[in-house]
Amino acid sequence: MTHPTSTPASITSSSTYAPDAGKSPRPAPDSPGPAARRPAPRRVRDWLSAFVFTVPALVLFGLLVLVPMGYAFYISFFNWGGFGTPSDSVGFDNYTRLFDDPVFLGDLWRGFLLIVFSIVLQLPFALAMAVLLNQRLRGRAVYRMLFFAPYILSEVITGVLFSMIFAPGEGLADKSLDAIGFGALGGDWFAGQDTVLPTLFLVMTWKYFGFHMMLYLAGLQGIPAELHEAARIDGAGAWQRFRHITLPLLAPTLRISVFLSVIGAIQLFDLVWVITSGGPDHASETMVISLFQYGFKRYQMGYASAISVAMFLISLVFALAYQRFVLRRDTEGAITTMRANR
Repeated sequence: MTHPTSTPASITSSSTYAPDAGKSPRPAPDSPGPAARRPAPRRVRDWLSAFVFTVPALVLFGLLVLVPMGYAFYISFFNWGGFGTPSDSVGFDNYTRLFDDPVFLGDLWRGFLLIVFSIVLQLPFALAMAVLLNQRLRGRAVYRMLFFAPYILSEVITGVLFSMIFAPGEGLADKSLDAIGFGALGGDWFAGQDTVLPTLFLVMTWKYFGFHMMLYLAGLQGIPAELHEAARIDGAGAWQRFRHITLPLLAPTLRISVFLSVIGAIQLFDLVWVITSGGPDHASETMVISLFQYGFKRYQMGYASAISVAMFLISLVFALAYQRFVLRRDTEGAITTMRANR
């Protein structure tokens, strides 16, 4: 009977077997930083690649954006009709004229009213529809498509369509009111100074609320359903869940929606131009329509350029202030997340 060869204890015992015994311990190498891990030639290639891909976009941006902006600022100091070379310098007269122009001051007031109407009425309506269509409803995809479809239509088509709908006496709106016995409520929808702005806002809501609704839907679908389920188990009602879960988690989307709505109201032109051209008697005029009227109808390009500079400054101040006081937390959170994922 044979026995297996016995293994020496110096080999089988992990406590006594040390192949590096008698040698001084080697220090652990320091973890190389990003600069040590990436050779210098590779960093140079990265910078060159970024330069090659960025320069064409910067050149186009400079030619198509910065140069026209600089030229508009330059000719705003001249009394120029748009022909030849600007030569009649007037200094800051075009800018001081803005504060004495009742049309421009009225444009500022009407723009402010449209912004207030959008924030107070249009966006809450879009949020309500988004919350409704985020539920388990039969055919909700069809409803989403129908509510978003007006945003796809061009402003020209929308303007022509609602000009026909609100045509005095012959339009669908007046005939529908006559059919139900409220014909006295119809009339000069776009022709009355007191009714043109509310009617325009109704058209704007129909046109743009679907875009904000889709923004809110995207934000709502990013909220974990487990939070609502846990709150429901704890006895929270629908309003409590909406108030303490949905709104706080949807806040970044709401802030972006408000920003886009304000900037859109400042730049509003084509829809109003197609429907009313700013009338009657400037009652629906916006800053862009005034710019167009003065520049291309009255050939006062210097004053029109001053209006464009004023619009730019208003948008810039609002954007910087909104970024500083409203979007700052969202931006800092995005930067923190990006650094954590490196």
